[in-house]
Amino acid sequence: MKIILASYIVLMMGMSGFSQNTKLEESKKRGSEIYADFCINCHMPNGEGVKGEFPPLAKSDFLIKNRTKSIKALKYGLKGEIIVNGVKYNGFMAPLGLSEDEVADVMNYITNSWGNKNKKMITEQEVAKVAKK
Repeated sequence: MKIILASYIVLMMGMSGFSQNTKLEESKKRGSEIYADFCINCHMPNGEGVKGEFPPLAKSDFLIKNRTKSIKALKYGLKGEIIVNGVKYNGFMAPLGLSEDEVADVMNYITNSWGNKNKKMITEQEVAKVAKK
């Protein structure tokens, strides 16, 4: 009985991880489509941006170190100076009008692409908690 119970627990734990990975992969797929519609013109297909004009998303220290600020930028736009990979950017990103689930999907896509490795999936609930102020 103990072996069966232990096997069941291991199976459920494995399925939980599988479910999380499946959800992340689905989110990233949706995010890539949104990225292609809204972000690609400034940040380029490879996420490298345009130095001095549009910050890179590829291998971006800003995305990883400033998770909430990155979500806020997608949700409400961004104005003012930021430093990405040691380079100053002082531009304006207009609000894109994305819903909270779309923001989460784009964030999951960009934080897991082009050399970025996000360890924790960004959820719609996390995005909803990010206030404008």
